[in-house]
Amino acid sequence: MVPSNSTSSIAACNLAGRVAIVTGGANGIGRATAILFARHGAKVFVGDLHLRVENAALFAELGIAERACDVRAESDVAALVAAAVAAVGRLDILVNNAGVGLVKPITVVSEAEWNACLDTNLKGAFLFSKHAIPAMRESGGGAITNVASNAGLLPRAHDPVYSISKGALVSLTKSLALCHAPDRIRVNAVCPGPVDETGMMNADIAAAADPEALRQKLIAASPLARAHGRMIEPAEVAAAILYLSSDAAAMVTGTAIAIDGGKSLGVPP
Repeated sequence: MVPSNSTSSIAACNLAGRVAIVTGGANGIGRATAILFARHGAKVFVGDLHLRVENAALFAELGIAERACDVRAESDVAALVAAAVAAVGRLDILVNNAGVGLVKPITVVSEAEWNACLDTNLKGAFLFSKHAIPAMRESGGGAITNVASNAGLLPRAHDPVYSISKGALVSLTKSLALCHAPDRIRVNAVCPGPVDETGMMNADIAAAADPEALRQKLIAASPLARAHGRMIEPAEVAAAILYLSSDAAAMVTGTAIAIDGGKSLGVPP
């Protein structure tokens, strides 16, 4: 039986009056999320290290504000949060999406590569959470979604440092969810992969000796992706982030939702 005070999932995903920050919002999952949020009524602020001119017209139409932001630099992080709060007077939603990959055995990973991966994928989420949580507390609550990876659920042999960064991000998610439930701040993670048309995926495929062979290998590694004959789309991950950021997920916190076509379940049939 549906409780009498419940609303439909579609109505509950209305973000009218909400203010959201999406990092890594110039392409891929971040871009799809920013657009979906705006179309559901949110005022969206996108931060990205590399803003893209091709987004300007659509973002302007949807009222999405853009700001260059290096998530590894606390000054950039603080400035973006301050700009969002100053413009609208509140902050309700944070999506820590900015990330980089690193496919190398640990024996040949340099200290600089380790720092770049961990600082982007983990430190960035730490810094944004640090600065966003006080603003959310002032707003009466909020929702943070960290974009991790199926590598954070089931470590992978070919990219141990990336797996470490995403596993730690899942742990950060759970710890912050416990810490800030009294503030009515929910913290969740999505763990996608393989997702097509993202900066990371496009770079990996372009660098492959046989790009189409790599694409087919990635599809084959995920049972549902293989069944559908395609990778996951950024919009499919964005839909889960919308849910987690909305009132439809009012009692959901500390979760890590795999959006990977079953890749992290184990050895497929």
